[in-house]
Formats: sequence, C-alpha cells, structure tokens
Amino acid sequence: MNILIIEDDKDLCHAVSWQLQQEGHRTDCCHDGSEAMLYIRQEIYDLILLDCMLPGEDGLHILRRIRAAGNLIPVIILSALGEVNDRVTGLNAGADDYLVKPFAYSELSARISSLFRRKNAFGNNALSYGDLSLDSAENSLMCGEKKCALSQTESDLMSQLLQAGDRTTDRTVLLHKVWGLDTSVENSNLDNYIYFLRKRLKTLDSRVAIVNRRGHGYRLAYNDNE
Repeated sequence: MNILIIEDDKDLCHAVSWQLQQEGHRTDCCHDGSEAMLYIRQEIYDLILLDCMLPGEDGLHILRRIRAAGNLIPVIILSALGEVNDRVTGLNAGADDYLVKPFAYSELSARISSLFRRKNAFGNNALSYGDLSLDSAENSLMCGEKKCALSQTESDLMSQLLQAGDRTTDRTVLLHKVWGLDTSVENSNLDNYIYFLRKRLKTLDSRVAIVNRRGHGYRLAYNDNE
C-alpha cells in the first residue's frame, strides 16, 4: 500500500514511516500543509495519515478541499486535539478515522487494517469495462465465457487501467501504483506488461483496446460496433 504521511513533527513522521515500511507499506512524508496538495494531486496513494495542525495550511482545510474535489482516498487524522468536538469536526470534514496523539503504533496499524477490511466488505473484488471484468482476488480476466489467469503484476496493472477506464493514466502513476513509490523499474518494463495484457485481450477476443497516448500514458477504449 502507498501511504502519504502529512505531519509536521518530523520525528513522529519518520518513526511512523519506518514502522509502516516494516509491514511492507511504501511511504512518503510531507511536513508542510502548503505542499500537501502537490503530493495528493499525484494520485498515487492508497491512504493519507493527516495531522490537523500544520504550517501553511491546516489539515482540516486540506481534507475539505480534497473531499470537495470528489477525492475519496481514505484519510486517518492524527491529532493532539482529542476532545469529542474535535473528533466530530474531523469526521464531519470527511475523515474515515480519527486517532488521538500520543498513540501506540499497534493501534494505528489496527485502525488501518480495520479501515480497509470495511472498505473491502462494502466493495467488490470485480472491476469491469466494456466486455471485460477482472477478479482481482483471483487475478483472473474474463470476457464473456472466456477466462484467463494473470500474473500479480498483470492483474495490478489491469486493475489500474480498469479503474481509470476512458481516462488516461500517466506512466509515472502506473509505475508507482504497480511497482511502488521507490521503484527502479524502467519505462520499458511498463511497455512490456502492456504488451502482455494486449495479448491477453486478443486471446479473450475482447473488443477492449489499450490505447497509448504518446508522451502521457495509457487508457482503455471499447469498440461496441458489431
């Protein structure tokens, strides 16, 4: 999971970052509210840990901005403000959870796990576009009665393309989402996996195509003409 930590206490930020990395997560740290939106606009994160009191722009204002823009990324507020009214204000601003400082890392880890269990319980492992559907739990791609198995990387990449649909996803976003924030994977590797997926689509006789927007990234297109 790619996690953005927006926290001006650098010691706390780096400690939480280190713990998250030990659990296999990938993290970025931002210490200034004025810079936070630059990170968020990259659209490469699965979760934001957000402090309320930040230099430049306070956390609640950042949260309200991203929710007003329709961004539904899960957000857990980490704050020293622990009164009931503070927690209610944070949740009403659009936070998914609220954790009061100081906290034990084990509690934060449990809150993160609980948040994504709830998300998956109300969600669906299946993604679809045109005549295609992907079961990300089984890493299988289907078109009508035909079905093929995908590697984990192919499934992760197909998932990103299906979620975006007609919208072009930037190459850098795909690299970070599929291979990680600190990846050393080259662009050519992304192109190789796009080639593999195109072969899968051909095998399935799908009318969905993966379109390359040169210099930008990839998107899906569906030919609904019989």
